[in-house]
Amino acid sequence: MMEKQKISVVINTYNAAMRLREVLDAVKDFDETLVCDMESTDDTLAIAAEYGCRTVTFPRGKHNIVEPAREFAIHQARHPWVLVVDADEIVTPELREYLYSFTQSGNAGLFIPRKNFFMGRFMRCLYPDYVLRFFLKDKTRWPAVIHCSPEVEGKVERIPKSRTELAFVHLADESISTRLQKTDQYSTNELPKKRHKNYGTGALIGRPILFFLKTYCIKGAWRDGRAGFIKASMEALYQFVVVAKLIEEKR
Repeated sequence: MMEKQKISVVINTYNAAMRLREVLDAVKDFDETLVCDMESTDDTLAIAAEYGCRTVTFPRGKHNIVEPAREFAIHQARHPWVLVVDADEIVTPELREYLYSFTQSGNAGLFIPRKNFFMGRFMRCLYPDYVLRFFLKDKTRWPAVIHCSPEVEGKVERIPKSRTELAFVHLADESISTRLQKTDQYSTNELPKKRHKNYGTGALIGRPILFFLKTYCIKGAWRDGRAGFIKASMEALYQFVVVAKLIEEKR
């Protein structure tokens, strides 16, 4: 069996002070914590220094998404394995131990489940929400496209969704207000990826219905009560806004 290898934790930040201490507390036992900051104006860098993190800066410029900084950040890490953690995600002790064991597996990457919360409750309909965040640095590139996953050369495994103790805990307990703000921001950021689509009135009606049914019926938001119904409705709203903005652009 291969020996366990060292792991660098990479955290991309921009004005992330609110939850950063809790996040850094959870990763303090890894071999390195690297904070890649996009010119924060709050206490993010002071908190990173307080925890002894190594920091690098990715100029924010006109970037309004994190993906361009991901590629830069992971290749600043000192160790062969990289764990990318968002500034509002908690790594459990069980996940940390699992990751060190995984470095002996001969694989190149790992999908990790994530627990998400909405209106104060864990949303079963959003689980396992797999994210590819653990990989060999030299086998990986991260395209500068919104909401994209890294491209890993080699075999990629995933943690069984039944292993809930190994999931990221996503601290962003969304409210309706924060979800509406993100709907406007994310839909605008997604437009470059969708501009080749020739959406019309049919998509304006059909896509929201499709995504409501997918979230509520197929993903099981009905199990999450009223919060699930509201979440499914907001998924529909997001699709409506994306299509509406594309139509608006092409007037």
